[in-house]
Amino acid sequence: MFKKITFLFLTLFTVTTVFSQVIQKKAYDITTLNDGPFIFIEQNKLVQKEIINGELTIKNLPLNAFKTTFNAEESTYKNVEKIAALSDIHGQYGLAVTLLKNNKIIDKNLNWRFGKGHLVIAGDIFDRGPKVHETLLLVYKLEQQAKKEGGKVHFLLGNHEYMVLHNDLRYIHRKYRHTTRLLRMNYSDIYGKNTVLGRWLRSKATIIKINKDYFVHGGVSKEFITKTGFSSETMHTINATMRNAIDLTKEEMKATDFYKTYFSGKGLIWYRGYFYDNLEDTEINDILHTLDSKHIIVGHCSNKEVVQLFNHKIFGVDSSLKNGEYGELLLIKKNKYQRKTLKGKKKKFSK
Repeated sequence: MFKKITFLFLTLFTVTTVFSQVIQKKAYDITTLNDGPFIFIEQNKLVQKEIINGELTIKNLPLNAFKTTFNAEESTYKNVEKIAALSDIHGQYGLAVTLLKNNKIIDKNLNWRFGKGHLVIAGDIFDRGPKVHETLLLVYKLEQQAKKEGGKVHFLLGNHEYMVLHNDLRYIHRKYRHTTRLLRMNYSDIYGKNTVLGRWLRSKATIIKINKDYFVHGGVSKEFITKTGFSSETMHTINATMRNAIDLTKEEMKATDFYKTYFSGKGLIWYRGYFYDNLEDTEINDILHTLDSKHIIVGHCSNKEVVQLFNHKIFGVDSSLKNGEYGELLLIKKNKYQRKTLKGKKKKFSK
C-alpha cells in the first residue's frame, strides 16, 4: 500500500511540475517588455511612444526630428562591385547581428563597414520572432550610413511585410500582443502611413536588379511574366503597383484579377516554384533570357544553408534564420558567388 501511495504521489508531483512549467512557459512578464521607439506623424509635431519595462512613455518631438518623406526605391542598379544577400530574418535580431558582424557588413558597434557594397535583405523581417522592431530600426540606420559611404541597403518587401501591412496578424510574436495593448492600437497601425517607419516601408521595392542579377522574395514565374509583361523595362511599374497595393483593402484588390496576379502562389512574394515545381533547366533559361538576367536570388523557401539550384542560376538565401539558431548569407564579389557561414567562413555549395 505504501509503495502504491508513494507511486501515486510521485506521479501527481511529476504531472503537477510539468503542468506548472507549461504555465510558466506561456506566461509573459510584462515588466520586462521593452519596445520602440515608435514615431507617429501628426499635423505639427511628431509623437514618440516607447515601452520601457512594461510602461508606456510618450513625448512630443519637432517635425524635423525624423525624416518623414521617402523617395520610392529605384529598381535597377549597375556597376556594383560587391553584394551581400540574406532573407527571412523574422525578428531574430541577435542572430542577424552576429551574421552581419562576422561577415564584416557591420562593425562591433553595429555601424556600416561594407563600404560601397550593397546589402540586400530579400524580405520577411516581420513576424514569428520577438525583435522585429529592433531589426527594422537597425536596417533603417544602416541604410542611411551606407548611403554616406557610397553603398546601399535594400530591404525588399516579402509576403510577411505585405501580410502585416494588410492587417493579417496570424504570425506576430506574442510580445506584440502586449505592445499593441499598451499602445491601444492595432499592430498594423504601428506601421501605418502616418508613422515614420510606415512611410519608409511604403517606399520599398519588391524586386530589384543589381548588375545582371534579380533579387526578390519569392521568385519570378513564367505565369507572372505572361500576365504582367514583366521585364527589366517594366520592373519600376511593377514595384509601384505593389507599393500602391499596400493601402488597398483585400476587397478592392479582389474586385479584379489583380489579387490573383500579384498575390497568388505565382506572384513575386509567394512563388516557390524553383524549389517545388520540378522545373526543367530550359524553363529557368527561358525566364532568365526574358529578364535579360544571369541569376535570380530569392528567399521564402527555408533551407539549412544558402543553396544553389539549376547549375548556379538560382540562389536561395533563406537559411532558416527564423529558427534563431543558425544562418548564412550569399556574398557576390568579382563575379564569384560565395556561401558565407554564421562565423564568416566561406563554404562550398551543397550539390
